[in-house]
Amino acid sequence: MTLRFGLSISLALALAACSQAEPAPMNDGEVAAVTLDPAPADGDRQLLWGDTHVHSRNSTDAFASGVGSVDIDTAYRFARGIPVVFRKTGERVQIDSPLDFIVMADHAENLGINARVERGDEQVLSTSLGKSWWDILQTDGAQAMTRAIMGLSISEEERNDYLAPVLTDAIRQTSWDEQIAAAERHNRPGEFTAMIGWEWSSTPNMRNLHRVVMTNVNGDVARQFLPFSYYISDRPEDLWSFFEQTHARTGADFVGMPHNSNLSDGRMFATTDSDGDDFTVDYARRRSRWEPVAEITQYKGTSETHPQLSPTDEFADFELRNMLLTGQATAVSEGSYLRSALLNGMKEQQRLGVNPFAFGIGGASDSHTGLSSQRENRFEGKMAEDHSPAERLGPDRVASIFPNVEMSAGGLTGIWSDANDRQSIFDAFRRREVFATTGPRIGLRMFAGQNFTRSDLLSPQFGRIGYAKGVPMGGTLLPMRTGQAPQFAIVAVKDPAAANLDRVQVVKGWIDANGVAREKVFNVAWSGERSLRGDGTLADVGNTVDLATARYTNTIGAAELSTLWRDPEFDPAQPAFYYVRVLQIPTPRQHVFDALAMGIDPLTIDLPPTIRERAWSSPLWYMP
Repeated sequence: MTLRFGLSISLALALAACSQAEPAPMNDGEVAAVTLDPAPADGDRQLLWGDTHVHSRNSTDAFASGVGSVDIDTAYRFARGIPVVFRKTGERVQIDSPLDFIVMADHAENLGINARVERGDEQVLSTSLGKSWWDILQTDGAQAMTRAIMGLSISEEERNDYLAPVLTDAIRQTSWDEQIAAAERHNRPGEFTAMIGWEWSSTPNMRNLHRVVMTNVNGDVARQFLPFSYYISDRPEDLWSFFEQTHARTGADFVGMPHNSNLSDGRMFATTDSDGDDFTVDYARRRSRWEPVAEITQYKGTSETHPQLSPTDEFADFELRNMLLTGQATAVSEGSYLRSALLNGMKEQQRLGVNPFAFGIGGASDSHTGLSSQRENRFEGKMAEDHSPAERLGPDRVASIFPNVEMSAGGLTGIWSDANDRQSIFDAFRRREVFATTGPRIGLRMFAGQNFTRSDLLSPQFGRIGYAKGVPMGGTLLPMRTGQAPQFAIVAVKDPAAANLDRVQVVKGWIDANGVAREKVFNVAWSGERSLRGDGTLADVGNTVDLATARYTNTIGAAELSTLWRDPEFDPAQPAFYYVRVLQIPTPRQHVFDALAMGIDPLTIDLPPTIRERAWSSPLWYMP
């Protein structure tokens, strides 16, 4: 039977395993006013899956030793579902299910230079610096050349002078034209969308302030500008100025997505600007305009929250890497995590009238192999140099600040889009109707409003009903005339190729009357016969993982969970945000497969042997 997310699973099985926190229909009050996201023209939108953050060998760090990451065409072909050859090993690999869209986010800094030197590009080798890199490649190899191109032996102050011969507009234009041409070759409107983009890799004092940039335009317009690089400026304010000026000149629009705030030492979502000054109204408006979505999860860790910031959240300790890009541990900071940023954004809105952190939530891989890899049992790795089980776990393990064994596969962004084309996908990000997963394709939908019924949740027309009666994820609710709490209509459907679902939670954040940020996690739907305890928690779902074989069974959990929920602590005068978090049952983590293949007991490795894969919706804001 086909459900509203287009997934063929048994509805009877789903309902038999599902518990709802609010079984009775509620038909009181009026539909909330909508300040974002007009309903789609045909009444509903389609679910698309994409990776917004993949690097080919056109990124200097992905090129690394020269034998690992694939070229950009191979990366696109892999994402489209076509079998390709893993460059390092020569083996045939294929994604388990094609993506609908991708952003090849190769670094703007030194874009394509390594690969161009390797192939003897005349434009680059005609410069003295390019020729010197070629000589290093011939005598000392690709790793030595990469170190030279990255300028690891020179200071930040000397970098631009050193690189000036190969940072000319002419050389950069050629590299950018090649990126655009690859996107145009693989763009298939209605089937597969190649969004044109890059990564702005600002790293002041090794604090990660990176943004993945994507644009809505085609190649003809994209060739009218060059990607903004942190060699030009490491200030996000200057990146936004580039967006503004380029938009005025060419009509191109942009989205900048912060990633790995967990590696920013509190800088990504600090409540001061690059000069250390308090936000102004203009700053808040610009930031919310150009950064409508933030990346919550990827190979280098999850940035939702931290147990020190959310001590009552029993699932806060998930795939954490709180450090600098050098691997040096840092203090836990509110500026490093999205939930704290959402709370601080509400504080700033009270002060300024504008919320600088009103962002949606996305996920991506940040793969540096060129292969978008999200399955734990088929993880192709962060860097190709750390690919085989022996490199990850054995005596020849590659020394790295990002050891592959410590990472988990993921993530992905699901979007609710009018069509599979560049403008429609861009519009979904702009209105924040997006959600993230750690890799499994968990279908997730949330609307808030009034007059929803249980039959609405079960209807194949749930989307059309949701837009007619409420506001989708990413939107804003105004008060109901009755003053009642809004209904949240939530449906989560398992990935047919992955594990069952454990529970659905709603995470609420608000600022109390004393100006203190508050948060609470509500369990709102769950599998099995469990009941809420007095403190609102649930008994654990269980664990079917067999660590001797790296297998699990779907004898626990549910194929689908849905609920109508109202906030029992709702205050109609109090602004709040709400987002949904969905948890799977436990499954084996990727390093367990390597360990068993090498005859190693997974429990001797100081890492959790199982993982609780999950999905997060973009928030929905209530504004009185």
